Amino acid sequence: MNSRVFRGFFLRLSLVLSIFSVGAFALKAEGVKFVPFDRPNKDSVIRILAIGNSFSEDAVEHYLYGLAKAGGYKVIIGNLYIGGAPLDLHLKNAQEDKEVYEYRKVGVDGKKDRYPKTSIAKALADENWDYISFQQASPKSGLFDTYVEPLPPLFEYVKARATNPKVKYVWHQTWAYAQNSTHNGFASYNKDQMRMYDSIIDASKRVMKLVPFDLLVPSGTAIQNARTKLGDVLCRDGYHLDLNVGRYTASCAWYEAIFKKNVIGNLYKPDKVSGADALTAQEAAHKAVKKPYAVSKLK
Repeated sequence: MNSRVFRGFFLRLSLVLSIFSVGAFALKAEGVKFVPFDRPNKDSVIRILAIGNSFSEDAVEHYLYGLAKAGGYKVIIGNLYIGGAPLDLHLKNAQEDKEVYEYRKVGVDGKKDRYPKTSIAKALADENWDYISFQQASPKSGLFDTYVEPLPPLFEYVKARATNPKVKYVWHQTWAYAQNSTHNGFASYNKDQMRMYDSIIDASKRVMKLVPFDLLVPSGTAIQNARTKLGDVLCRDGYHLDLNVGRYTASCAWYEAIFKKNVIGNLYKPDKVSGADALTAQEAAHKAVKKPYAVSKLK
């Protein structure tokens, strides 16, 4: 390499490092720690499908793609959506092959498309899914007896139709309502947030034995962890998540549980979430993945 070429290479390298350092410094000033990520194979695409409702919408449709992209992953994210859908309704729809879902799909480019009148079978056949998640409707999320009859046959239905022999099955642990929630289902927990949370935790532990799930996504514990620092402000209507830090916290739990990478230091955050709140969300999710069945108080 002659001296002119070497000097040119050195100047370009210096410029790149300078830009990177400024960006990292700005994030550090906002309270976001920087942690380098091991990049996965750039040719791989990770495909994630949720069989859910509005709680899976909150958790995976909005910010999981950005977190994955910042971590070096290419993803496709699907959500089979019916508002408020419980497990027994999903089972009925599966058995009768009903085309009653709005299938929301975030592509590799981050663009979201919506396909009305879709069945579970059609969505399962649409992609070679790497992860398929299940969840209970929020009013029943802490009532384990409501899981026992519908979940095993629903799981077997999905397993029989999944096209990827290496697919991993996920249980999505959802969150307790806000303390002032007026949702009718809150009465099942005496309108007590911690009682609801504890019931969800008990159900989560038991469901992992009821069905052979491969992993748990502890969105519920991540939200409860974040509440120890941010207060009870993570729901927009008493039960659905706040559009910004609430949704981001749940997505951080998904990111770390799925990709098994520490989410703390991930450089993606929504525009309306401050650096300090983003760090709180990341810490809440990280601690939840480490301890999914107990609240970790954030300092």
